[in-house]
Amino acid sequence: MNRMPPPQALAAGRTLVAVLLVTAGCLLPQAFAYEGSYPFRATATVGMVADIVREVAGDRAEVTGIIGAGVDPHMYSPTRSDVAMLLRSDIVFYAGLLLEGQMTEILAKVGRSRPVVAVTERLKQADLIHTAQTGHQDPHVWMDVSGWMKAVRVVRDALTGFDPANAAEYQTRSERYLLELKTLDDYARKVISSIPEDQRVMVTAHDAFNYMGRAYNIEVMGIQGVSTESEAGLKDINRIVDDIVRRKIPAVFVESSVSDKNVKALIEGAKARGHSVRIGGELFSDAMGKAGTYEGTYVGMIDHNVTLIARALGGDAPETGMQGKLTPPR
Repeated sequence: MNRMPPPQALAAGRTLVAVLLVTAGCLLPQAFAYEGSYPFRATATVGMVADIVREVAGDRAEVTGIIGAGVDPHMYSPTRSDVAMLLRSDIVFYAGLLLEGQMTEILAKVGRSRPVVAVTERLKQADLIHTAQTGHQDPHVWMDVSGWMKAVRVVRDALTGFDPANAAEYQTRSERYLLELKTLDDYARKVISSIPEDQRVMVTAHDAFNYMGRAYNIEVMGIQGVSTESEAGLKDINRIVDDIVRRKIPAVFVESSVSDKNVKALIEGAKARGHSVRIGGELFSDAMGKAGTYEGTYVGMIDHNVTLIARALGGDAPETGMQGKLTPPR
């Protein structure tokens, strides 16, 4: 069972969304309009959000991410230095949908004196996947590139409202980035569809890939729930082992920000029943790759994931990915 954020944190988060976040027109309150020197200081919670801000803001902003490679945002509690960084920022961006559940209260506090923007705030109910297990929306929107493109537009409009003097630059940069994401979306669709239909099943450590499954027509099985705070029981593991053996699934996947112990339990369970299944590779789920690498960008993260999945499950994808930039497997 997931441990939900305390009611007061949820209430604070709802108040923040209702009062302080960017409105539908993304016109920030006049008091938040930037009048300082460049680059201004922008802080983002997770790497996927920070990457959008860097792409859209360019040299106008110095962008700092809080939660780095290999770190699980579901479980992350802000440190004293994180809070100080947020309070020094001119504008703050976060994913929303309770991904950063333990940061809700501090984001609400920071939002009293500077713009604090949830990049998923324009998504409609039809865009989101509701999770009965947790009672709220699945926050892993970035796994569907077309859905994440809406987050780019939120960032563009937030920066435009915050710094209207450079609106044209933000518009140009966002249009260029959106074209790159459209190419990525097309690539993901192509390589996932190349997997034989009876093998188009992705088994992972937790339910971070439901948006990918819906967008690219691949079945997803996560051992844990949407939040890594949930615990996988023996019944869950046995149920998935049954499916792996019955359907002769060739590979399962570990994640860079989640323990691999449950995935290894699947492999052992399948082996005990006479079916050999291997680890198809390590996917990036709640965090991107290392900073300074191609996989440490949003485009590289998704390119890595869909390429790895397609190749492991019998599909057709180039070893070095969409742009030939992926690090070849050792």
